[in-house]
Amino acid sequence: METINVLLAEDDENLGSLLKEYLIAKGYSTDWFVNGDIAYKNFIKNHYELCILDVMMPIKDGISLAKDIRMLNSSLPIIFLTAKSQKEDILEGFKAGCDDYITKPFSMEELLYRIEAILRRTHTQPSKQSEFTIGSFHFDAEKQLLKHGKTETKLTTKESDLLRLLCLNKNSVLERNFALKTIWIDDNYFNARSMDVYIAKLRKYLKDDQTIEIMNIHGKGFKLIEKA
Repeated sequence: METINVLLAEDDENLGSLLKEYLIAKGYSTDWFVNGDIAYKNFIKNHYELCILDVMMPIKDGISLAKDIRMLNSSLPIIFLTAKSQKEDILEGFKAGCDDYITKPFSMEELLYRIEAILRRTHTQPSKQSEFTIGSFHFDAEKQLLKHGKTETKLTTKESDLLRLLCLNKNSVLERNFALKTIWIDDNYFNARSMDVYIAKLRKYLKDDQTIEIMNIHGKGFKLIEKA
């Protein structure tokens, strides 16, 4: 059986350590992170089949982390752990894209059953999709190559990373701050101006297909449109 890779984000060191040891003992390869920011940076770099997120964490809480994960992968199973049990908090968790919700304190066996149930009913997709069709273009993010007919354009790392985010959010808004923090790490003024330059470059590369457009969405970000 293929090993399931689990991302665990839990700021309580005793519980986090205990959960990691338990999941590894049950055959799940588990990476444990103590806050949502570190967890997200590792989510981008690695491949996971399941995320277990504590709701209340420093720096980036579980709700915010889940929303960021959903921007990159719409189907990855997410379980929330929380001491909260009010209806509003549970609804907020599901709105952020969680598949299940377990309230502390809980038994390890209950968590294991919930994990197994989710994995049985969920068809997971790779979080690192690298090949895309954009109109008449083929884009390979891993090779940083944009092809149009017999023409090939080698992209820089940032051009490729930005185009990949636009493709993952095709026909939806790619939020400016999300893109800046994902690619440039910091959303300061100079990085924002730099991103505008890269957007202009991508528009130039894609100009040979009139069905494709990268739109500015005022106050929000950008949208890669593929017209019918």
